Amino acid sequence: MECGPTPWAKVNEPITQEAMNMKLVTGTFSHADAMELLQQLVQVKLRFHEEKVSGSASEEDIKMRERRIKQLQEDLHELLQAMKVRGGSHELDVEVRIKG
Repeated sequence: MECGPTPWAKVNEPITQEAMNMKLVTGTFSHADAMELLQQLVQVKLRFHEEKVSGSASEEDIKMRERRIKQLQEDLHELLQAMKVRGGSHELDVEVRIKG
């Protein structure tokens, strides 16, 4: 069964059961802009988990989200440190892939 195009489908490309991709960020950015953009993207994900923690009744869910928050913070810190060492401009390619 075919449906119309979506924001992540190429024009006139039918939706299939395969993965759908959306380019979220693509390009070369100054050092400052690349760092700011990555920080803001991760902050959105952190806020998502924080809001879920505050509304969750499941201790298991809370612990999982707290681990994920900590991991995201550590990963962001390491990434920003590596970017500082490297300096200059940075090429970013951030894609969302939806499966199923």
